[in-house]
Amino acid sequence: MRCLVTGATGYIGGRLVPRLLAEGHTVRCLARKAGRLRDVPWSGDVEITEGDLSRPETLPAAFDGVEVAYYLVHSLGRADFEALDRAAATHFAAAARTAGVRRIVYLGGPEPAPDDDRPSAHLRSRAEVARILLAGGVPTAVLRAAVILGSGSASFEMLRYLTERLPAMVTPRWVRNRIQPIAVRDVLYYLAGCATLPPEVNRAFDIAGPEVLTFQEMMQRYAAVAGLRRRIIVPVRPLTPSLSSHWVGLITPVPNAIARPLVESLIHEAVAHEHDIAEFVPDPPGGLTGFDRAVGLALAKVRDAQVETRWSTASGPDASAEPLPSDPGWSGGTAYTDLRERDVAAPPDALWRVIEGVGGEHGWYSFPLAWSVRGWLDRLVGGVGLRRGRRDPHRLHVGEALDFWRVEEIVPGELLRLRAEMRLPGRAWLEMRALPDGDGRSRYVQRAVFLPRGLAGHAYWAAVAPFHAVVFGGMARNIARGAEQL
Repeated sequence: MRCLVTGATGYIGGRLVPRLLAEGHTVRCLARKAGRLRDVPWSGDVEITEGDLSRPETLPAAFDGVEVAYYLVHSLGRADFEALDRAAATHFAAAARTAGVRRIVYLGGPEPAPDDDRPSAHLRSRAEVARILLAGGVPTAVLRAAVILGSGSASFEMLRYLTERLPAMVTPRWVRNRIQPIAVRDVLYYLAGCATLPPEVNRAFDIAGPEVLTFQEMMQRYAAVAGLRRRIIVPVRPLTPSLSSHWVGLITPVPNAIARPLVESLIHEAVAHEHDIAEFVPDPPGGLTGFDRAVGLALAKVRDAQVETRWSTASGPDASAEPLPSDPGWSGGTAYTDLRERDVAAPPDALWRVIEGVGGEHGWYSFPLAWSVRGWLDRLVGGVGLRRGRRDPHRLHVGEALDFWRVEEIVPGELLRLRAEMRLPGRAWLEMRALPDGDGRSRYVQRAVFLPRGLAGHAYWAAVAPFHAVVFGGMARNIARGAEQL
């Protein structure tokens, strides 16, 4: 079949596409910017169409000739995510109906309890999207999953970091609520299987793993699988969802804006009430994946640097539209620049290997304390900080998160351009180039650019400029030295 996948730059969508291809389907991906999918391994096997679910006039081309449309987008992390998701689902359903799409498949969250008069905004929004799609005039399958266990998922990262970093912890009472987690491989199996559902099926299905656990039990089971000592966990009453999200945001790479709706969802029990999906899509060969095996598989992916996608890869509206001061389309204004160049007694390919390895466990090649302090300050004001790390220790592609930067452009062997995603009174980029210089030598060019916003932006640059000689100067020097050692 011809399948349309929205959210292909996200955690689930980026894993579903190669599985649909493996089953023989033709896949078209809808993305706001086609370049975000340029470097993924399967980009040459799919059709990529630019469009935006918030702008219905951009959608007809994406839906043309499509038989099955996957809705895998959400605006979690945005203050107005409920309104954004409502509009996106409405436009998606209308475009699918107009194009004659035969099936919509949506991955949502657990259904809020009927007697719950204060459901979390996250679950409320997921349920509203499901209702919009089910009533949109196209047969729709809604898959409702609670906690998804897989390398790189936000839920797994929360579980992993809380358990590994805290041998003893005081926790909110919700750690004793019952949850029925599901392995990401089983989620993908059901999503792919829903492409062939009979046309009369228009309903929601609960999908879940074989075990019902509390979050507290999940942490203890994780510790056992990871070879850690049993954790000391003391649940207490005073920790509200707001305080809990700050606690999660402090300990894990998941920022407060995403941690809070996830935490609010965990306050409610998330247990499957039926398994009707098995009537149409038989359970995976060998049965559903148990908790311990799901954790073991995820940890193996992390250990072997084979994480396909991460929660941090998905981002909000593309922020790369504003051109750099060196671009022809730049409209002028104040631009602060820090430029560093060094001759390197090594070929360009050695220099590039060092450049592409920046960030994550490798660090930023200068004054680790200064980078660490900047990351902590960003976390304190609600930013992402440094703990997002990187998906792969050696390779990067456009659109990936890299600590508190995002890869905006990469020309292999030549250019890496990062756009800042830390909280700033302005916009910032960091460019690193490897240029040939003859006779087996190269030249390293490093440029930091800051476009201030208002008086606060100018004051910020004045405050940090004295440290640039140490931070950016040391970075250039150590990158050159690293290439020479290679």
